[in-house]
Amino acid sequence: MKKISFVIPCYRSEHTLPHVVAEIREKMKGLEQYEYDIFLVNDCSPDDTFGTIRRLCGEFENITGISFARNFGQHAALMAGLRHSDGDYVVCLDDDGQTPADEVDKLLAKLEEGYDAVYARYEHKQHSAFRNMGSKVNELMTRVMLGKPADLYISSYFAVKRFVVEDMVRYENSYPYVIGLVLRATRNITNVAVNHREREEGTSGYTLKKLVGLWFNGFTAFSVKPLRIATAMGGFSAFIGFLYGIYTIVKRFVNPDVPLGFSSTMAALVFFGGMIMLMLGLIGEYIGRIYISLNNSPQYVIRETIAQRETVGTQEGKPDE
Repeated sequence: MKKISFVIPCYRSEHTLPHVVAEIREKMKGLEQYEYDIFLVNDCSPDDTFGTIRRLCGEFENITGISFARNFGQHAALMAGLRHSDGDYVVCLDDDGQTPADEVDKLLAKLEEGYDAVYARYEHKQHSAFRNMGSKVNELMTRVMLGKPADLYISSYFAVKRFVVEDMVRYENSYPYVIGLVLRATRNITNVAVNHREREEGTSGYTLKKLVGLWFNGFTAFSVKPLRIATAMGGFSAFIGFLYGIYTIVKRFVNPDVPLGFSSTMAALVFFGGMIMLMLGLIGEYIGRIYISLNNSPQYVIRETIAQRETVGTQEGKPDE
C-alpha cells in the first residue's frame, strides 16, 4: 500500500484549516489503496492557527503539526513539511480551501501513469486581480529564467514522487524556491484540470514585497541568466554610446558652428549611469545572497513539533539534526 503525505503551509487559517483537513480525510476514505498522513506547518501566524493545529493533532493520530519561531514564508514552510514527510507521493496544497482536496485523485492518477510531478491547472482562478498579475509575472520569470516549458502551468497545488522530494530537500540554502527545485529534479511534469474555489475568508498573505522577494529567490538561486542579460545590456549600451560618439564627431566636422547639445550629453550620462547602478545592484544581490548562505542562515527555525498527540519542543536551524 502506497502512502500519501499531505503538506499544508498555514498562515491566518484558524477557521479554514479544519475544513481542509476534514475534506482530505473524507476523500481518502474512498481511496482505500492508499494510506496517508498530514503535515501542517504554521508559519508563525499571528492568529490562533497553531492552536487549531494543536487541536487537530490531538484529535487525529495521522496529523503532525510544525510551528516556526518566526515568519519564514510559504516556500520555507513547504520545505519543512517535505523534510518531515515520508510518503511515496507528497501532495502540497493551500490552507484556505481554494485548492480542492477532494480532487486529489486526479493528481495521484497522473503520478500512477508515470509522471514525476503534477500541477493543478485552474480554468477560472478566484484570486484577486493583484494576485493574478503576480502569478503571470511569476509564470514569465520561471519560463525565461528557469527554462520552464511554456505549456506547463504552475500552481500551489501539486503532487510529486518520493525521489523528487529527496532531491528537493538536499537544498539547504537560505532562499528556497520550490518550482526551481522541482525543475532541477525532473522535467517529466504534467498538468491536470481542477476547480478553483473562492476564498472562504480573509485575503492572500502575498503582499507586493513578498511577491518581489519570491521572484528574486527564483532567478538568483537557480539561474545566472540575469547576469548574462546584464552583460548583454551593458554591451549594447556601450555600443550605442560608441555610435553616439562617432555621430558627435562627424556632426562637429560637418557643421562646426552648431554647439554641442548639453541636454543630450546629460541624457546620455543619466542613462548610462542608471544602467551601471542597475547592474551593480544586481551583482550585489547575488553577492549578498552568497554571503548569507555562507553564514549558514537557516531556511527556517522550528519552535515546536506536535505529532500523534505528543508534543516535543525543539529549537532547530535545520530539521532532524
